[in-house]
Amino acid sequence: MKFGIVLFTSDRGIRPAVAARAAEERGFASFFVPEHTHIPIKREAAHPSTGDASLPDDRYTRTLDPWVSLAMAAAVTERIELSTAVALPVEHDPITLAKTVATLDHLSDGRVTLGAGFGWNTDELSDHGVPPNKRRTVLREYIEAMRALWTEEEAAYQGDYVSFGPSWAWPKPVQRHVPVLIGAAGTERTFEWIARNADGWITTPTETDITERLALLHKIWADAGREDRPRMVALDFKPDPAKLTLWAGAGVTDVLYGLPDRTETEVLHYLDRLSTKLADLTLTL
Repeated sequence: MKFGIVLFTSDRGIRPAVAARAAEERGFASFFVPEHTHIPIKREAAHPSTGDASLPDDRYTRTLDPWVSLAMAAAVTERIELSTAVALPVEHDPITLAKTVATLDHLSDGRVTLGAGFGWNTDELSDHGVPPNKRRTVLREYIEAMRALWTEEEAAYQGDYVSFGPSWAWPKPVQRHVPVLIGAAGTERTFEWIARNADGWITTPTETDITERLALLHKIWADAGREDRPRMVALDFKPDPAKLTLWAGAGVTDVLYGLPDRTETEVLHYLDRLSTKLADLTLTL
């Protein structure tokens, strides 16, 4: 089991490059950042944790661009994985996003993972021209199209929402297969989508009892003919030896801890305390 950090970025507080470098220095394996291009003030979409149009954190309205943030982090680190929890690929042009991800993977020596979401904020998606009832289809086509651009010498794709003829696109990612993780509620429908199209699951912040859901994911994964095991990234709030042991036995591969919305000094002290607690659990960072 590996441990990582997720920074809910904003235009205040610690900068992503500082946080990523500090996390790497303290032995953490991964660094994740989120994405929202904007938050429409008038919305019909309810936030998953509040159940209405209110937001649990004003950083939703202040998030930094994830790919710029990860590029800054890549420049000051050497080993830590660079990922998103979660990005919203369908809010971008898939050809240019494929270029962005490939360039970051190229410049970081193969350290990029794409953590993607379907998008709970359907009003936000609508502003990008994405039909809310087709968001899963759009994401599938985006991933398929980007994989073509990442892997094929002459890439082409024809879908309902993405379409382009034979094209050259370099750089290719250093990784032969850029991992794609899906952050969404752990439902049967989500797991079936992951088994068909992705490499693993990221839990949502409200999901804490995940062992039964993991068993369902593994069954659906095997039934889909996948021979490997899915990557399983669990969001956690406080290290607990019993819970982490249970999660490891159930197939959790990564555990992420969020950084507080505090000053840089306070965040660095938090990282010191967290890394010490995890080391005292005799678990390998």
